[in-house]
Amino acid sequence: MTKNRLSKRIENIPSEIWLKINKIETLNGQWISGAKLDPQVLGRLKRSVLITSTGASTRIEGAKLSDEDIEKMMRGLSVQKFTDRDVQEVKGYYELLNNVFDSWKHIRFNENAIKHFHKELLKYVEKDKRHRGEYKKQENQVRMVNEAGESVGVLFDTTPAYLTPKKMQELVEWTIDALENKTYHPLLTISNFLVEFLNIHPFLDGNGRISRVLTNLLLLKNGYKYMPYVSHEKLVEDNKPEYYIALRRSQKTISAKGGSASGGKKEDITPWLNFFLDIFLEQSKRAVELLSKENIEKLLSPKQLAVWKYLITVSEATPAEISEHAKVARPTINQALDKLLRLKKIERIGLGRTTRYKKI
Repeated sequence: MTKNRLSKRIENIPSEIWLKINKIETLNGQWISGAKLDPQVLGRLKRSVLITSTGASTRIEGAKLSDEDIEKMMRGLSVQKFTDRDVQEVKGYYELLNNVFDSWKHIRFNENAIKHFHKELLKYVEKDKRHRGEYKKQENQVRMVNEAGESVGVLFDTTPAYLTPKKMQELVEWTIDALENKTYHPLLTISNFLVEFLNIHPFLDGNGRISRVLTNLLLLKNGYKYMPYVSHEKLVEDNKPEYYIALRRSQKTISAKGGSASGGKKEDITPWLNFFLDIFLEQSKRAVELLSKENIEKLLSPKQLAVWKYLITVSEATPAEISEHAKVARPTINQALDKLLRLKKIERIGLGRTTRYKKI
């Protein structure tokens, strides 16, 4: 029975998983008890995250718009060089995610909400008109997409179309029950829901994007209020190979028909749990950093702030890279780096031409 399968996966969790959950809870406590951020700062962060998350989530699935292109598009400027489909998919994701960030308290998590999300996600995509908001009527596969937007292989087969309504009903009922009754830690319940949702792949198209919107919704509804201020989707995009590997390793132990994949062998979603929690732990760390970031925003000039904002999105960078991405002239870059060094916000690595900078 599906409910027993779903429960068994998360009943005997390795200690490494609990260690990550405990770290996340500590950081969430710091966020909750931390100083209140200025509403204007939060508004700027949310607008930035909407663009970053939309770009990342659609690029994972093969779209090609950069964050800069999306920002132009949302300001009503033309982005002629891209296909209509790319623009349509981006617009749908942006508006849907914005709605989740604004209205998550009033959105009930159920099958109707999931189908409505799918309808909204694809409402501008002409080719998907016939199956918007409807579970698949034909078979589909999970494919890995490279940076050029090309399919480079099948990751795993999914639940047959004829079984999809039943499996989705069972999954959503299990998830609602587990969250309401606090049967398991919510991060275990949510990550288990996501891996099973992607295993079912209930819609003909848009499953990956819907899974990430649902991630934002479920985490917000379960007390992680910083989702609109640090992009979850960007962290997944930055770790896309690991995302595919974790999914594949976990899905190999799960049958597409909802039973054990290999002769009664126990289902093991530990690779997915590790990936999901690693991503969310990093997101939580960055959220807590924002509590002190407001002070930085008061200390830095707009151009210095552009340098700092770029450095917190990368592991390390050269002055030339910072100049290119932050759109700041080289002499100003050096001044900004000196100030950030004095504030002990960054550190210098190497000397001469190989010098790089990273946030502390």
